[in-house]
Amino acid sequence: MALEKEQIMTLVTEGLEEDKGLFLIDLQITGGNNIKVIIDGDRDLSISDCVNISRAIEHNLDREIEDFALEVASCGATEPLTYPRQYQKNVGRKLAVVTKEEKIEADLVGVEDGKIHLKWTAKEPKPVGKGKHKVQKETKIAFEDIVKAQVIINFNK
Repeated sequence: MALEKEQIMTLVTEGLEEDKGLFLIDLQITGGNNIKVIIDGDRDLSISDCVNISRAIEHNLDREIEDFALEVASCGATEPLTYPRQYQKNVGRKLAVVTKEEKIEADLVGVEDGKIHLKWTAKEPKPVGKGKHKVQKETKIAFEDIVKAQVIINFNK
């Protein structure tokens, strides 16, 4: 008998109720009852956060009735941002944002009214004469216009 996704979702939701700072990114159940739960949080996650969600699931399933494998993990640093809460958590970091019209690498300076607020410096041709000069740019992009957004990890700091 295969485990029902709704049953596992209920257990995950109950586990997340214990810490309102955590939220679900993805839940998959593949052949052989392999359960994979990806979580994120409004703050950096700890191993104990993953352990608590794992226990909320595992302690409410009976391996005597149905065997399963369970993996609970945090959302990786290189994974695309998918939920508004993830953007809020990353205010102050540099993002690579792709829309249908353009790709922007910029600092995320705010999240408000269903939009992200980005600022960056670009080199543009001088209005008069040859050469380029630096120009401060900023834009706001609605969540629904974002095709993909990822945090740019800088190891040089």
